[in-house]
Amino acid sequence: MAKIYSKKNAFSKELKPKKEVVSFLLNYSKALAVLKTKTNSFEIIAN
Repeated sequence: MAKIYSKKNAFSKELKPKKEVVSFLLNYSKALAVLKTKTNSFEIIAN
């Protein structure tokens, strides 16, 4: 049976990530560079 994803859950849980996780994601996004060519795209991590 297919699951209906349009209905909201009965409970709403606020997500509170750790400071370390937020810091890691911000640093990762700052270091990430995407180089696009005509046929490909390359993801480069500058760390």
